[in-house]
Amino acid sequence: MKAFICNEFGPLETHTLQEIAEPEIIPSHVIVDIKATGIAFPDVLMVKGEYQFKPPFPFSPGGEVSGIITEVGEGVSNYKEGDRVIAFGRDGLREKALFTEQQLMPLPESMDYKTAATFPLNYGTNYHGLKQRAELKAGESILILGAAGGLGISAIHIAKAMGAKVIAAASSEEKLELCKKEGADETILYERDMDRDMQRAFSDKIKEASGGGVNVVYDIVGGCYAEPSLRAIARHGRYLVVGFTAGIPKMPLNLTLLKECQIIGVFWGQFQGLEPEENAQNFKELFELYATGKIQPFATDIYTIEDSVKALKSLEDRKAMGKVVVSME
Repeated sequence: MKAFICNEFGPLETHTLQEIAEPEIIPSHVIVDIKATGIAFPDVLMVKGEYQFKPPFPFSPGGEVSGIITEVGEGVSNYKEGDRVIAFGRDGLREKALFTEQQLMPLPESMDYKTAATFPLNYGTNYHGLKQRAELKAGESILILGAAGGLGISAIHIAKAMGAKVIAAASSEEKLELCKKEGADETILYERDMDRDMQRAFSDKIKEASGGGVNVVYDIVGGCYAEPSLRAIARHGRYLVVGFTAGIPKMPLNLTLLKECQIIGVFWGQFQGLEPEENAQNFKELFELYATGKIQPFATDIYTIEDSVKALKSLEDRKAMGKVVVSME
């Protein structure tokens, strides 16, 4: 079978598509015939050896999978051959992979495979972040940095479903148009690199758009955008640390005293492993939001497995808008 393999950490171009043996069934696992795989910025970091979790070699990136179970191992009780599933973990950029029962969710009949591959990481992270970590309330304002990427667009969907005013910030007018289309109430254009004057102007724009100060900052990018966003937060605001596509920032903690605000980490991968029942409830609620049309996930860029490097490169270069999916069909 085909698999995009990482044998050692290195630049994206050093990893290749290979023919490998199909997986063999083992107890407590199933084999999934993969139909589509969602990829995200952590996959870029993972193959380069820059992610906090370093899987054993060889591995395939891609932690969001949709497909059909073809074999069921001894001890698996809730799934059978032929079940359509969503799976999360790793080894998604290959035609078949092993997953444990705990890594699976039933795939609703109303959801196609490509849409399903956009779902676990982005919507799982955002719902956990906005529900459990930010405790976002209807009528509050939220600033989403890097709002045109897969994580950002799904954050817009969920924040709107929760009744918030959404301020989307991104680096091009094209990206902001996508954010408006997906429900953002206000948009702010920022430069790729900002000096101190640009940062002050960015803070002023956030305050203006939010009516004096934003209640929640959802930070996917970090870098030079973090401090001006914190400066524009409202009293008792919540600053969610989600990712660092522009680099890990240094924050002036005196601002947390002045604002009486909180800086809060969001790590869905840890949450879903340590609190599986709460995570399962989150996804039950997410599927209900999908069924009622309150959130509408979609893939914006679809690649073949042969173009895995191109797919990952679009994320590394911060050019991707929306969710990137590799289709096996």
